[in-house]
Amino acid sequence: MPLAAQSLGRRERNKQAKLERIIAAASELFAEQGVDEVTTQQIADKADIGAGTLFLYAKTKGELLLLVQNAHYATALANGQAAAEKTPGVLGATLAIIRPVVNCNRVHVDNGRTYLREMVFGDPREPHHAEALKIVAQTEQAVAGILSRDEAITDADAATLARVVSSIMFLTMASAVNPHTGTEEIIENIRGQIGAILPR
Repeated sequence: MPLAAQSLGRRERNKQAKLERIIAAASELFAEQGVDEVTTQQIADKADIGAGTLFLYAKTKGELLLLVQNAHYATALANGQAAAEKTPGVLGATLAIIRPVVNCNRVHVDNGRTYLREMVFGDPREPHHAEALKIVAQTEQAVAGILSRDEAITDADAATLARVVSSIMFLTMASAVNPHTGTEEIIENIRGQIGAILPR
């Protein structure tokens, strides 16, 4: 048993195990059927818990999707940051951060669009919505750090531009409703928009 698990009490380990089962069940069902077609009862059954227990972890199906997608988004962001460290140029490094996020969002197009909608219109008092916004803020901080490489961009301008880049990324992903639109096509669209706002 890992040390981290050993340091938790039995109750906390049980809660963590249930959470992991919920994430695995919801992730699999959402990927197979799409979030709109899956019921919370199906998720509870697959996770081998009661429906009431499920609602202790997420009160709505939208929150369940946020719970699942937040984990994927966080991984995508970490991969993008690692790629950006090795990528020269402000525009190239910014796109290196964005590419894995777009990839993540396009795994299941309808789920990706629902996730974006939940991020914008979900209940900010819910923990998984708050976590999604935190990841968005981390993305903007990472992009601001890249933009600050350009001596012509002040730290304050980098933060503002990073917010604009974030808006471009999310709006472009949300508007790409055709499931056959590939990641590279979306990235090229984003590249053109970001290139237009960067100092020349």
